[in-house]
Amino acid sequence: MEDELDLNIEKLGECRIPSPVSIGRFTKDNENVLFRVTLPDIETYLASGRRPPAFEQAGPREKIYFDPSKLKCGIVTCGGLCPGLNDVIRSIVLSLYYHYGVRTVFGFPYGYEGLSYRHGHTPLDLTPKSVEGIHEKGGTILGTSRGPQDISEMVDTLDRMNIGVLFVIGGDGTLKGAKAISEEIKNRGLKISVIGIPKTIDNDISYVQKSFGFETAVAEAKKAIFSAHTEALGARNGIGLVKLMGRESGHIASYATLACNDVNFCLIPESLFTMEGFLHALKKRLQERGHAVIVVAEGAGQNFLKDTGERDASGNIRFADIGHYLRDMIRNFFKKSTMQISMKYIDPSYTIRSVPANASDSAFALILGQNAVHAAMTGRTNMLVGTWMNRYTHVPISLAVSRRKKIDPDGWIWASVLTATGQPRNMVDPVSPP
Repeated sequence: MEDELDLNIEKLGECRIPSPVSIGRFTKDNENVLFRVTLPDIETYLASGRRPPAFEQAGPREKIYFDPSKLKCGIVTCGGLCPGLNDVIRSIVLSLYYHYGVRTVFGFPYGYEGLSYRHGHTPLDLTPKSVEGIHEKGGTILGTSRGPQDISEMVDTLDRMNIGVLFVIGGDGTLKGAKAISEEIKNRGLKISVIGIPKTIDNDISYVQKSFGFETAVAEAKKAIFSAHTEALGARNGIGLVKLMGRESGHIASYATLACNDVNFCLIPESLFTMEGFLHALKKRLQERGHAVIVVAEGAGQNFLKDTGERDASGNIRFADIGHYLRDMIRNFFKKSTMQISMKYIDPSYTIRSVPANASDSAFALILGQNAVHAAMTGRTNMLVGTWMNRYTHVPISLAVSRRKKIDPDGWIWASVLTATGQPRNMVDPVSPP
């Protein structure tokens, strides 16, 4: 039950050291951010004598746990590339250095590999000079990798190097790894903080309103959709087909569709359709308007495709390519009819992942990095920083990885997509009315 959410944040101990941060205002521990915000919800809790669930609000505290003059920190970036990775790295380094006076920050190369002796990677010394200008570049200066490493070996490295804080930037699998590292640290009785910064271009981390890089991804996806629309308009019965990221969640496809308003069909994992239902709706669209633009998330329609039986290094099922499948099914369908089509297929996924963050994401990544440092310096651990109702928050990692955030097919976002595209609400039955 959501009203039984455990939003408590673990701490290594009591904060006794006055903070060196001089920003004029500190966040108090009782400044919480409500999980539910509508008046009827709050009244229900109060009427039953229950406290409404609320997140800890992020921000600098008046007292800190770690002595900055003795503290050593580490940073890892894991998983696929995402706009804003360098922005977060830079923000963490600058905040540690200038806000708290921490002088030793290591960047561990290639994700969790950098914490394992088996790979022989040498940690990088991160300073304000070494991170200068990196926010203007895509990717991550630390490199990244997928797949698990031995938890005990990674904690050995942290202990041996006298690391007090490990900042972990990554998605669902990475955060599960951070949780396991934190638990091993606790079992050994070590005083090491593990702080996550959620990185998922798919925007599918639960109890986090938005992840960095998502807005840039939508903006870049919009460019690809404009190109597909131009191609579709330029030909008789033109079809522009764009495949976007989104393994289990259709956030990028949905928001890019809303941003363009030139899309006629948006196909996402959360909304089922049959190939027959979709193809008949597409044919009707061409008969009426003479062109169509289709956006499909990579995880949509996987029920049509043969399971590859393969998994990537992170343990995720390696999906068959819905973009190629859909392209071929559309071509075969219209070959059997008297209607000739002209179709262009665009897959901008890796182009989108590798671009620098836009202005909005850069600012967002900067503040996430700062708040990650503020949380770490107070000895908080096994948590990540996020946003909720436009406030920066602390979220237990266990809660964030408990499920994937998805588009609600009965919610207002999907209703807006259906309104914008004009596609049938039901594409399971080919005779369903639009």
